[in-house]
Amino acid sequence: RLWAYCRSGSVRLDDHDVQPYVDVDKGFAIGFVILMCFFLMAMIVRCAKLIVDPYSAIPTSTWEEEQIN
Repeated sequence: RLWAYCRSGSVRLDDHDVQPYVDVDKGFAIGFVILMCFFLMAMIVRCAKLIVDPYSAIPTSTWEEEQIN
């Protein structure tokens, strides 16, 4: 019976086929897509801030006057 469950993907109870309530693979796939969407949105916001003000990402301690001889 367990082998039939593993091969058919459905639960067998008293010779009645009952579909599983939750598809774990689909849940992981949807969760992964949502996580990637959050990551994409964070990268879009970060890149937009960098495009608007590129010099804010550079520490002012590294700015040096160019030496003119």
